[in-house]
Amino acid sequence: MTIRVPFLDLSIHDVKEREQLLEVMERVLSHGRLVMGPEIETFEARIAAYCGRRYGVSVGSGTDALFMGLRALKVGPGDEVITTALSWVATANAIAMTGATPVFADIREDLNIDPASVERLITPRTRALLVVDYTGRIAEMEMLISLCEQHHLHLVEDGSQAFGALRNGQRCGSFGVLSAISHNPMKVFAATGEAGTVLCDDPDLYERLVMLRYNGTVNWETCVEPSLNGRMDTLQAAVLLYRLERFDELIARRREHAAYYISRLAGYVDLPEEGADERQVYYTFTIRTEQRDALEPYLAKRNIETKVQHRILMPEQPAYQPARGEYATAQKLTQTILALPVHEKLTEQQRRCVADSVLAFFAA
Repeated sequence: MTIRVPFLDLSIHDVKEREQLLEVMERVLSHGRLVMGPEIETFEARIAAYCGRRYGVSVGSGTDALFMGLRALKVGPGDEVITTALSWVATANAIAMTGATPVFADIREDLNIDPASVERLITPRTRALLVVDYTGRIAEMEMLISLCEQHHLHLVEDGSQAFGALRNGQRCGSFGVLSAISHNPMKVFAATGEAGTVLCDDPDLYERLVMLRYNGTVNWETCVEPSLNGRMDTLQAAVLLYRLERFDELIARRREHAAYYISRLAGYVDLPEEGADERQVYYTFTIRTEQRDALEPYLAKRNIETKVQHRILMPEQPAYQPARGEYATAQKLTQTILALPVHEKLTEQQRRCVADSVLAFFAA
């Protein structure tokens, strides 16, 4: 009988970790400042320092971070924002909710946005480029930044999946005019509920973000621009502060699992690659195989949970028909991708079961 291998495990069974998290929450409950408590300011300073940014602005979710980041840049009706075709629909929704139009660029074999496709899609209406660092790997930022400089565009980094990753020694969250990070429980740097952060260096942009996250008000009561409530709960900031101290250990564990899969599965499936100038965090360990549609149910029968992220491309969603863009490579690759369990709670027995089962599939 095979063991069960969940794709993610959000439960907390470690007694010491549970006790420490409860202590963190108890401190917040004791001082009673559940909204904008002291942990918020401390967290904002520490995550900004971690990413090499000047400012961090905590918000209620990753979608809030994208939406308010774009609003802070004054992206709105009549503008176009180019983004990848391959992401969760929240990426396109954040653009659309500003009144701007999302335009969908194709991807490369590494599943990140293709700079050549981006360049072909730029028009006089293009205002910004929203880059998603997909699966835990930072996109080819050097070329994308150069494109934005040539065409006077804002580069916005969505580092939700790659927080903690490095490219040429530069950390995810430090690229572009601003970076948006989701701390959804499924992310690598996770809260215990919805939470997000916007990171930037410009003081005027920082002030706009602070204003926008609380209904467009200054001094807590004067509304200068219509907006929504997008503040982070103090409890989430406290949890994230605790987890930030242990974050690099968590990344190391995921990288250990990834190295194991690579050593076992090389030659059977297309595997994630990592350059000498990179450190991935493996938000997902996404393989590619033409036999994906047979492998997926085979693993499910062996109690191994996998995911396809995402079966429906954003430009193929009903809400975005008809969509402008190009995404032939994305359409092709989404027929072959499959994410294997790689979370930090995965045991050696579980990861061995995953690798053994994939190899058994190909042997059969």
